[in-house]
Amino acid sequence: MLALKEKMSEKLSRLLGDSPSPVASPPRDHPQLNSYTKGPKTLSSFFTFIHPSTPINETEEDCKSVRSSRGRWRRSNSCSWRGVNMDDELECIPRDELAELSSPQNEYDSPVTARSTCGAEIFEDAVEPESSWKLMPNLTTDSSFIDVELYEFLQSSIPNIVKGCQWVLLYSTLKHGISLRTLLRKSAELSGPGILIVGDKKGAVFGGLLDCPLIPCPKRKYQGTNQTFVFTTIYGEPRLFRTTGANRYFYLCLTDLLAFGGGGNFALSLDEDLLRGSSGPCDTFGNACLAFDSEFELKNVELWGFTHSSRYLF
Repeated sequence: MLALKEKMSEKLSRLLGDSPSPVASPPRDHPQLNSYTKGPKTLSSFFTFIHPSTPINETEEDCKSVRSSRGRWRRSNSCSWRGVNMDDELECIPRDELAELSSPQNEYDSPVTARSTCGAEIFEDAVEPESSWKLMPNLTTDSSFIDVELYEFLQSSIPNIVKGCQWVLLYSTLKHGISLRTLLRKSAELSGPGILIVGDKKGAVFGGLLDCPLIPCPKRKYQGTNQTFVFTTIYGEPRLFRTTGANRYFYLCLTDLLAFGGGGNFALSLDEDLLRGSSGPCDTFGNACLAFDSEFELKNVELWGFTHSSRYLF
């Protein structure tokens, strides 16, 4: 058996030694490949020619260079790491490239998946609360009483002729002083419907719709139309009282008194110094007391008018 193996090895060596050079010979200017065509052919040179990437007699530095090039080729040309030993693969990748792969691409990237790991809320715009100017676009200045709820309520209650107009503050006790005469004089700046808004020191806000300018009468003579109304906020939300048709006592304007309604009581009355007032049930509007008490101390008084003019815009 051993003799047979030796004979086969001799015949194979002889056959390879007598075999011609490969048909597709390498270029003559390539020193490494030209060495395979010179001299007698051996079994080791034959296998070296077939698989030149794994030379038999190579130095340690050459081996490192070959493994490094193989690692780069695998990482750039392979679509998958399947079937590759990860420990061997990491040895083939240079340290600078390995550090680049392991480091995040940006502050939001994961070092493993290189994908964004931050929550979607990071990219959402901060939601800012809507300002009062956007919610009450027709209000030309701040008010002591008018909030968004009252604004929308009054905006839906005023006559159609002034809907969409700018709200102009004609008079305020905080800006113009405490005087009924001043209120009457300031009401002459605009003509048309106006809203009187008052508040007591217990937190109630109430008032009514009347006509501007306010013209005081020497005698008790009522003015206004059936569009006049009164309102209050003491019920937790604004409530409106329109005319019932029982009488035509819409509002009364004197030099020392301003009052809404009649028939039993004034729905709302203010004295000449705008410090005190009163309210009670009346037939004109069919209302109950508009304030928490029938007699109250005034905190502030405002008179608002309506206009399309831009000169009142700030």
